This record gives sequence, structure tokens and C-alpha cells, in this order.
Amino acid sequence: MSTSFSRRQSSVCHIGNIAIGGANPIRVQSMATVDTNDVEGCVSQAKRIIDAGGELVRFTTQGTREALAMEHISQRLKADGYPQPLVADVHFNANVADVAARICEKVRINPGNYIDPARTFKHLEYTDEEYAAELKRLDDRLVTFINICKEHHTAVRIGVNHGSLSDRIMSRYGDTPAGIVESCMEFLRIFKREQFADVVISIKASNTVVMVQSVRLLVKQMDSEDMHYPLHLGVTEAGEGEDGRVKSAVGIGALLTEGIGDTIRVSLSEEPEAEIPVARKMVELIPECAALRQQAEANIHDGCMTLRFENHEDHDDLLLKSAMTAGAALIDKKADKLRIDYDELPAERLREMEDAILQAARVKFTKTEYISCPGCGRTLYNLQETIARIKAATSHLVGLKIGIMGCIVNGPGEMADADYGYVGAGRGKISLYRGKECIEKNIPEQDAVERLLRLIEEDRK
Repeated sequence: MSTSFSRRQSSVCHIGNIAIGGANPIRVQSMATVDTNDVEGCVSQAKRIIDAGGELVRFTTQGTREALAMEHISQRLKADGYPQPLVADVHFNANVADVAARICEKVRINPGNYIDPARTFKHLEYTDEEYAAELKRLDDRLVTFINICKEHHTAVRIGVNHGSLSDRIMSRYGDTPAGIVESCMEFLRIFKREQFADVVISIKASNTVVMVQSVRLLVKQMDSEDMHYPLHLGVTEAGEGEDGRVKSAVGIGALLTEGIGDTIRVSLSEEPEAEIPVARKMVELIPECAALRQQAEANIHDGCMTLRFENHEDHDDLLLKSAMTAGAALIDKKADKLRIDYDELPAERLREMEDAILQAARVKFTKTEYISCPGCGRTLYNLQETIARIKAATSHLVGLKIGIMGCIVNGPGEMADADYGYVGAGRGKISLYRGKECIEKNIPEQDAVERLLRLIEEDRK
């Protein structure tokens, strides 16, 4: 099966003992869910991720204490023969990023909350002079961080999340791919001017259409400004089980089959080591899916894309392969129907697969949509147990969108187009949302699922 597939040529980012971008392999990674103050728990989980094939492990570092704990985690892992780079994930506190940059091989910062406050959905009015002053404040603070990273040979991920764009960006650019890209470019221009090259970029969203459109736009914008940084791909808050895998494969696969992407993470609301085999399989399938995509996109009739597979396919691979192959055509509206032809599965199962892919591409909704985060050290309740309870009670509500989020970093933003939201607000406390509006705050966790179901039921009456 021949294809003209070629991978986008990026610069190389050096992260500890590995390199991302250029001619290097596409790297796979995951994120721990344990609080870094639990050193033993973090070491154990990191080993499971690495043993599964993960090449980088990320930890959330909420504060200085959590960032300092990364030194103990790193020392333990290296002493036990695990030299893989560790990444500190920082939100809301630029000072913590400075601390983490002295310890970890890589630090992720979020432009939406690096110096800007958490998103409130308020429209702010800026004159051009006031907006320029905000950028100058960002510039001054970021240069301090960059200098620390230079001194300690620390790489950086500029990680933009659709769910945590700042009110400043939202007010000027709107909730659009253009706003998402500009949020990233404000930071990149400073890194380029300061001649700091060890940068990886991610633009993520739970909406696969927004994610794919934004990454493509970013690539064009970077090319126009002579920037070629490597890209980290992911669909955030993808969920769990088959739906989470399909949603990730649709969004990530659409870009991988275009040659875009240097490292990936499949974000599942499961144990983090479960993400790695899915990510590795997606990387393995890129050449085949790129070729299948070229063939299938040339044979779309009456809006229907048909995928034909020979017998003896692995059934799990078949689902990922179909989602990766069809993702771009569905997202780009080249097709609005999908047919999978494969003799070894019952027609009912094939229709289920088709519907799952169509829903992941935002084309056709045939079941409840769950926007659930994978969890991290910030998660404030038992995420997997809660998802199971909410799903059991709401899976019959076709077309309803429910966000189930561990904390406020992406919570209100990533589920902004959801009908209802369940968000960790504090230890043992939950806030409930109807759309963007917080309806009830700080509900005891043991009562929150029932209160959410009651809210849904009352609204439906």
C-alpha cells in the first residue's frame, strides 16, 4: 500500500536523555495522577507508565512544596534505573515554574493562567495601550523563567488548553482557533527572541474539531513567522473506555496522518499506564492509516466515506484504524456518513463503531456525551468511580453533554459547551454547573452525584 505521506519537519527539542522532533521517533507519554507529596506513590506509578513504554512522565505541581518533591521522585527513579525525563505541570503560579525548572528536565506552562488569572468568562475591554501593557508584563515575567531554563538546560512545553484560555485572550479574539493560536504565539515570540530552542507546543481541546483546526492554524502561523517547533498532540478530557480511545484517535489521527505531530498523549480517565499501549498502537498505525485515508477520501459518495478492511484484522486495531483514517474527512465535512465494511464482525457491532466515530468527530450524536478528564495530582475525588456512577444514571439521555472534571484548571472552560458539569472544588467538595453557570458550590462529595441527577431531572421536566 503506497502513500505520499511525509512527516512535518520540525526543529529538535532536547529533554534530558531524549529528543523530540526532527527525525526522532514520535514519543509517547502520560501523566501521573498521584500528588507529588506522596513520593512512594509517584515513583511506583511512574515506573508502571515507563514499563508500559512511556518515554516521559508528567506530574502536576500545584505549589512550591509539590515542585520541590519532584527532586526526591527524580532521585528515586534514577537510582532504580529509570532515567526517563520528568515533566512538571504548572498552573496559576509562575513562581512554581521557576522552582520546577531547577529540578525537572521539562516544565509545562499554560499561557491561559501563567500570569493571567483563572478564566471567569467575563468580557474585558482593553485599549491597544492597555493590551500592550499586559503583554509587557508577560514578557518581563517570562524572561526570568527562560533564563532559569537556560541555566539548568530545562526544556519547556507551552501547553495551551481550549478550556483555560484567559479572559484577556477571549475578550479580544473570542473562543476561536485564532484566539487559541494567538495565546500560544504570544509566548513563542518571546522564546524565539530570547533564542531559546528547547520548546514543545501543545494545543488541546476536548472538541476534536477545535483541536484539529487550531493545530493546523498554529502550524501555518509558525511557518509564516519562521518557527518550526515540535508539536505535542492530544485530545484533552477524552473520557474512558472505547469512547475515549475513539475520540483520541479521531483528533490525534487526523493530524498524524497529515504528518503533523512529534509526541502524543492519549488522555483517558483510567490508570495512566493504560494510555501508553493506545498511543503506541496509534503511532504504529500511522503509515497504514495515511494510505487508507488517501484512498477513502477519493471515494466519498453522497457524503458517505466507506472503509473496507480485509479479514483477520485485530478487532481493537480495527476501531483505532477506522477512527484515525476517517477523522479528518469527518472533521472537515468532506463526509457526514461513515460505513465500515468488514466480514468478521456483526453488522450491529460495525454500526456501533461508525456511530462512535461520527460522534467523536461532532457529526452525529447517538448517545450521551461525557467530557471527563484523565485525572492528575489536582483531582479532588475518585474520578473513575464517579464517572461510572454518572454514566450508569445518564447513559440513556441521547445527545446530552456532561462534563466530569477533577479540578478547576480546565473544568469550567473545557465543558463550556456541555449541558451540565461536575467539578472538583476542594477536598471532598463539588460544584455543579448548568452550561457555564455555577448552580451549586461546595456540595459534599457524597451528595454531589445525586444532586447532579436531580438537577438534570428537574430541568428535563
